[in-house]
Amino acid sequence: MRLPWRRLPAVLLVTASLVAPAALRPAAADQTAEELVQALQRQYDSIKDFSADFVHRYQGGVLRKQISERGHVLIKKPGKMRWDYTAPEKKLFVSDGVRIYSYIPEDKQVMVSAQPRDTQTTAPALFLAGKGNLARDFTPSLVANPAGSTPGGRSLKLVPKSPQPDYDWLVFTLDPATLAIQGLVTMDPQGGESAFFFTNLKENTGLADKEFAFNIPRGVDVVTDAPR
Repeated sequence: MRLPWRRLPAVLLVTASLVAPAALRPAAADQTAEELVQALQRQYDSIKDFSADFVHRYQGGVLRKQISERGHVLIKKPGKMRWDYTAPEKKLFVSDGVRIYSYIPEDKQVMVSAQPRDTQTTAPALFLAGKGNLARDFTPSLVANPAGSTPGGRSLKLVPKSPQPDYDWLVFTLDPATLAIQGLVTMDPQGGESAFFFTNLKENTGLADKEFAFNIPRGVDVVTDAPR
């Protein structure tokens, strides 16, 4: 089973925009949902770039089959991300702040789409651009940890106050001692569940813009809705 990759850039945009708060310090054990949201927002505002290794598990479809993939992610505000999937299938999704490129070498095709403008963007895109606000854009609640979460974590569910086309809700799993984000789960309107688990987190290392440049390989088909 392959994750429906034509929708994958939307899933990655959601995840990239909200996963950047990676290494908070205040303890989460006794904080309310609203206090956790405020703490996450403060840390998010302080982060300029972020990198990590990830495992991405997706479950969806009529048979509820599950796939698991892994790779490395780079994120830089405003609006840049690079998801490099390395196993079991190589895939690359890059946003340079203007366009989003989706490339699976086996398919010999690159899909190019325009990054949404502020006036037409979703809440996750605003976060990737450094303009989002968790307390303003989401209703928070404390929930049980999702299946597969690291034992001992604390989970925060965020439901968007305005309907979003690519997801119904998100759940962060946090280390209660440090508030480091251990995982993020999203549920899309079709019932597909994407779960991301992160290791080797690094932030504010000064990622160069060239890390988010994408050169279209020779000999591939290009499908685009982005103006050239």
